[in-house]
Amino acid sequence: MPYAPSGFFCDRLIRERERRDGEGSQGKPLRFSGQDYASLRRECLQKKTLFEDDTFPASVESLGYKELGAKSNKVKSIVWKRPKEICENPEFIVGGASRTDICQGDLGDCWLLAAIACLTLYEKLLYRVVPQEQSFSDGYAGVFHFQFWRYGDWVDVVIDDRIPTFNNQLVFTKSAERNEFWSALLEKAYAKLHGSYEALKGGNTTEAMEDFTGGVTEFYEMKEAPKELNKIMRKALERGSLMGCSIDSLVPARFETRTTTGLVKGHAYSVTAVEECKQSQAKDTKVRLVRLRNPWGQVEWTGPWSDNSKEWTSLSKGEKEKLQHQSAEDGEFWMSFEDFKKNFTKIEICNLTPDALEDDKIHKWTVSVNEGRWVRGCSAGGCRNYPDTFWTNPQYRLRLLEEDDDPEDNEVACSFVVSLMQKNRRKDRKLGANLFTIGFTIYEVMVYEMHGNKQHMQKDFFVANSKARCKSYINLREVTQRFRLSPGEYVIVPSTYEPHQEGEFLLRVFSEKRNTSEEIENRIEADHPVPAPSSATGEESEEDQKFRTIFQEIAGDEMEITASELKNVLDKVVSKHQELNTEGFSLETCRSMIALMDMDGTGRLDLQEFRHLWNKVKQWQGIFKHYSADQSGSISSYEMRNAINDAGYRLNNQLYDIITMRFADEGMNIDFDSFLSCLVRLEAMFRAFQAFDQDGDGTIRLSALEWLQLTMYA
Repeated sequence: MPYAPSGFFCDRLIRERERRDGEGSQGKPLRFSGQDYASLRRECLQKKTLFEDDTFPASVESLGYKELGAKSNKVKSIVWKRPKEICENPEFIVGGASRTDICQGDLGDCWLLAAIACLTLYEKLLYRVVPQEQSFSDGYAGVFHFQFWRYGDWVDVVIDDRIPTFNNQLVFTKSAERNEFWSALLEKAYAKLHGSYEALKGGNTTEAMEDFTGGVTEFYEMKEAPKELNKIMRKALERGSLMGCSIDSLVPARFETRTTTGLVKGHAYSVTAVEECKQSQAKDTKVRLVRLRNPWGQVEWTGPWSDNSKEWTSLSKGEKEKLQHQSAEDGEFWMSFEDFKKNFTKIEICNLTPDALEDDKIHKWTVSVNEGRWVRGCSAGGCRNYPDTFWTNPQYRLRLLEEDDDPEDNEVACSFVVSLMQKNRRKDRKLGANLFTIGFTIYEVMVYEMHGNKQHMQKDFFVANSKARCKSYINLREVTQRFRLSPGEYVIVPSTYEPHQEGEFLLRVFSEKRNTSEEIENRIEADHPVPAPSSATGEESEEDQKFRTIFQEIAGDEMEITASELKNVLDKVVSKHQELNTEGFSLETCRSMIALMDMDGTGRLDLQEFRHLWNKVKQWQGIFKHYSADQSGSISSYEMRNAINDAGYRLNNQLYDIITMRFADEGMNIDFDSFLSCLVRLEAMFRAFQAFDQDGDGTIRLSALEWLQLTMYA
């Protein structure tokens, strides 16, 4: 039977504790690979050596696994060199970081480089990713560090400065200035984060943009843009969002072509302002304007509302000053919103989390973040096309508490953005992992369905109540969509398209106003843990007398049975129930049963303890038969959630995941022996916890001896 490795769950608990201590924030990033930049640099300076990173060595393993793997001819001529071996006067940054510092090499990571270029337009954000205090002169020790957002946490990635070269030229990203190396080192740190340089081949600019900011990106095709796009853009800028736009080109983006109106196809622009102005010559006539910036610092729009166009004469001096209008060939220009929609083909909005914004004047987003897993046989239910398992997917309760300040068409509603991101698929490419096709659906929870609790919604709930969903399931790292719904309670169900696909994900909700989201079913309790067996005697029924006779035959004069004798008793009784289709009980299960009922610590059961155990076994047998309606002798692991609930236990998804991995077979089925073993262990651990939890506050403190005694005997 598969068993959940304890290391995974220990690591997860440690990460959760670190977050509670503030680890993973921008001010206190996690140390990637456990490396601390300051101490490594200090140690190298003291020893007068240059840092060599053994966690990302200067070898073929760091280059790749297939096209850049050991068998590839491409890597045979690559030599790893430090900048001081490449040129005489290397510098980290020359004259400020800019778009021209990023030139693509022999790696298909233009998506990454485009995001770096966009980042150079926002200096504060750039220097969070690229700490400035680094150089090749003062305190140089061959060690550098960069910071990235990684699935909810900020991490600090340390590297040495050995870079792949061929004929003394950088193989991958380089700067237009031969002696400038910040962009090449940033690419190396990002490659280390994902396991190799080759892991960076192919991607989406929004992926890297989010890893640089911790934001969530919305993407709109202009021809399908919502009618309130102008308001969306204006509010996004008010909340410090980054915004870029472009014009599709039929030829590759490197062949940027200029139009007759000065715009460049296949080229990325930044949106820096969205305004509405009153024209002086006509009462109540307003014009909506958009300000854009060409990263080149030149080449501007020459149509209406360009720097020297006649349209500016229709504005008062005050309106011009508000817009900071000036005529200069600086790459920044205005155009009407209508011309903007007509000329540009797509727009990307990267909404930042509050911790990325320092300006108190900015109207910050409300953000809620939830981590989750899809586990085969338990919580990997697939999309709504699979109704028998869809309901087992992780579920998140969303409460929209406040409506927007300026509703559309007098409609009371809450605007919010849902982002579903699958984790680690790029890093696991070398293991054969591809992106899953993912998506999510939103269901409305009616008042009569709330029940004042946090129960996992059952299969019948999802027959109706569907309120909204992502536009499509797609095999991208992230699926994002904006919604407007009435204040109230909803359930978000993230899933892969196909069932049984295992993976981790991050679900984030960005809203203009206050919202809360949390995983449903985070209450852990037992309705009726087994009490200690009573020693009271009364008049025996005929069934009790037969029971005593069987027990006495096996137990002998001592009237106590061992685990192997318990196995004989149970096997005899269960053999009469053909519908269970069982080969009998394992000795391990019988040992667990004795541990559950053994009140005096003898390792044996007396008649009273055994009778109490048998009553529990009969109750659990009835539950098992109910969920094994096909007479197969086993139940689906997806049904285990309901069976455990019927037995009186309320668990969370992490525990259901563990139970599935621990007790289900390869076909994701659980036989009667495994079913009883699971319930026995649950009963024993709940009772033990309650015995230690004297004050009933839900926490206990155990010594190493107590912990080992408890877990080794259970």
